[in-house]
Amino acid sequence: MAAAGTVPKTTMQRFLDAVEKVGNMVPHPVIIFLILIGIVIVLSALLSAFGAAVTFDRINADTHEIEKATTEIRSLLNTEGIRFIYSSLVPNFMSFTAVGLMIAAMIGAGVAEESGLVTALIRKLVIVSPGWALTYILAFVGILASVAADAGYLVLIPLAGIAYLAVGRHPLAGLALGFAGVAGAFTVNMLIKPLDAVLVEFTNDAAHLVDPNRSIGLASNMWFSIASVLFLTVIIAFITDRMIVPRLGAYDPKLAAEGTTTSQDASLSQQESRGLRFAGFGLLALIAVFLLLTLPSGAPLRNPTTGELIGNSPFMNGLIAFIMLVFLVSGWTYGIGAGTLRTLPEVIAAIEKSIKNLGGTIFLFFVLSQFVAYFTYTNIGTVMALSLSGTLQSANIGALPLLLGFVVVVAIIDLLLTGAIAKWAIFAPIFVPLLMKLGVEPEAVLAAYRVGDSPMNAITPLNAYFALVVGFAQKYDKTAGVGTIVSLMLPYVVWMFVLWTALLAVWQFLGLPWGL
Repeated sequence: MAAAGTVPKTTMQRFLDAVEKVGNMVPHPVIIFLILIGIVIVLSALLSAFGAAVTFDRINADTHEIEKATTEIRSLLNTEGIRFIYSSLVPNFMSFTAVGLMIAAMIGAGVAEESGLVTALIRKLVIVSPGWALTYILAFVGILASVAADAGYLVLIPLAGIAYLAVGRHPLAGLALGFAGVAGAFTVNMLIKPLDAVLVEFTNDAAHLVDPNRSIGLASNMWFSIASVLFLTVIIAFITDRMIVPRLGAYDPKLAAEGTTTSQDASLSQQESRGLRFAGFGLLALIAVFLLLTLPSGAPLRNPTTGELIGNSPFMNGLIAFIMLVFLVSGWTYGIGAGTLRTLPEVIAAIEKSIKNLGGTIFLFFVLSQFVAYFTYTNIGTVMALSLSGTLQSANIGALPLLLGFVVVVAIIDLLLTGAIAKWAIFAPIFVPLLMKLGVEPEAVLAAYRVGDSPMNAITPLNAYFALVVGFAQKYDKTAGVGTIVSLMLPYVVWMFVLWTALLAVWQFLGLPWGL
């Protein structure tokens, strides 16, 4: 029986508590990935010994021609495999782009945090936003953050935790909200982003197998993407307010790690208000510089061949640099105005402090990069993906059930192969022609891929930023672990996948336009 004055937990809350408890019993993430590395090594040797292989059509990323390819399981215990393990240790880590993105983002974020800009901005947001709207605003911005590629993981998620803390809510609920928005809806946006160009190009290459004159454009999924952003904003906010916040309850600041700020005062001092004005001036000056670098014809940050700015351009490809400078300039100018960070040596000290705090995460990324490289080398994920898709292809079911089955297959494979481009290079030449022959437009197939490829990002351990979110959580709760994040994200993953797939089915059934 529940104690007096407490609300009995629901069955779902008890289930998630059990998931958290079991999940937190697992070893440190570094140990987990060392164990997984061992499993991949042994499994690759066994599957290679049995001659596991698959033949398929794929799109050549360089020529965009359809080519026949055979993929075999490659052993890590033969001569070539052992050479690869030994010689690729440093290259694996150096090619793990999450490390560079994280360090670059933290250069700016460290200055913004140390100067006090981050907390001042969040307090300002809390002051000007109605209480009911904060969750929806954070969910909406989290989804749109994918236009900045992976930077949303490094910026929006911790900001959401701080925002929730500022209004007296549990910061872990804010982290979960941010993670759901950034990861769970990663492939859709209200803006065209670089990923769209690659996905559309692969879709057209696959569609030409059936009709050489059939092509789609960059905005071919625009209407569905806009509807998905609004739809998922409501779902994420609803789950946060109705499931996550009640389950976590009131936050106890005593759980925070040493050095973590847990102040819940949302008011702004005179110095903080002055700092925000200075930060605004600094941001406007930076934007003016970038307007000169992007808007004129032939500007340095436009595509030198096509002249485009949005899509494949130096500006979009190096967007993390712009984000870093936004935080660096606005953070320093805030510090000057507020009197918290005036001199260049103080700015450098703030950057050094933020980088030092990444030591554990960088080591984890080192181990994780080895696992990802070994798993990719063995081709286990590719063979599994093609085997599942072959089973679905031969099922002889109708167009809509096949489209929905495709969503499920993509979601399952996303637990093992997180790269959106790599998976679409495999799936596009299989499912685009197949579904086109059944009367399904290539735009619909691409939209289905977006649905299947997103929600699982929030719970797969192969998401390079999953471990980083665990680190964010441990700032506010020293006892948090992998199980904590999995239990928080499961409701989002399940409901986003089910309801978003339902939206896709309704859209296809009604024959609504997918985009421009």
